[in-house]
Formats: sequence, structure tokens, C-alpha cells
Amino acid sequence: MNQNPSQQPPKIQFPCEDYMVKVVRDADEKAHRFVLEVMRRHAPELDEGRITLRDSSTGKFTSMTFYILATGEEQLRALFEELKKHPSVHMVL
Repeated sequence: MNQNPSQQPPKIQFPCEDYMVKVVRDADEKAHRFVLEVMRRHAPELDEGRITLRDSSTGKFTSMTFYILATGEEQLRALFEELKKHPSVHMVL
């Protein structure tokens, strides 16, 4: 399959329902609380019943998957930047 290198990825249409955010963090309660607080602040309509948690095979890390209403690039940028600053957060997708 050939891809055109000048082709741009599709733009997200805002507002975007069910925008997925995945956070890989240390598997401890303090990191869990921090990630939840940040998500609640940046996505106040967060449906916490849809959050999924998956522990790593070693039990050292936990991935958290959220589905939010993304309202714009500014919201997503602020959310990702705040999460990535914390030492217990290893990846934000």
C-alpha cells in the first residue's frame, strides 16, 4: 500500500464525543487519584462508569482508558500537558 507523504491525517471535528484518552501510570492509589482529578477538571462530563483499568503483567503499571467529550484542541493540549508532568504518569495517548 502506497501512502501519499503530503496527505494530512483527518482533522478531528469538535465537539467529539467518545474521544479516547489512555493513561499509563504507576499502579498505586496516589497516581490513580491524581489522574482522576485531572480528568474530572478537564472533562467535567466524564462518565466514570466507562473507565477501564488494566494492570501490567508485572503489576507495576496500570493503564486507564477514558472516553470524554473533547471540546477542542486547547482542552486536549491542557489535559495531556498536565498529565504528562506528573512523575507517576509514563504515557498519555
